[in-house]
Amino acid sequence: MLQIFLFPGEFLMLVTFRTPAYADITMFGDVALALIEFMGHSPTVPGALAAEDVPGALQRLRQAVEAKGGEALPASPEDGSGSREERVSLAHRALPLVKLLEAAAEAEAYVMWDR
Repeated sequence: MLQIFLFPGEFLMLVTFRTPAYADITMFGDVALALIEFMGHSPTVPGALAAEDVPGALQRLRQAVEAKGGEALPASPEDGSGSREERVSLAHRALPLVKLLEAAAEAEAYVMWDR
């Protein structure tokens, strides 16, 4: 488990998504947990989707991004005070995971995530 200590007693979790059909993707834990929940899965780490569940998860994630994609998230998980220019939209944060899920769905492969 990788932990990056910011201040005494605090750490930043990173989550890595894996599938045999695509390169691994690593994201900040708060963003990853939100995207996992948008896929319709319990926001827990570690977790996995069976190959037959990937298309449905992809569809739910796309719907959530379409509905909430313009919402801006802080540039870093610990800095909620960033200016508007430093904020990244949910749609941009979700794009790598959408691509991974598309590849997994096409290859009929599973998806896993862990710290």
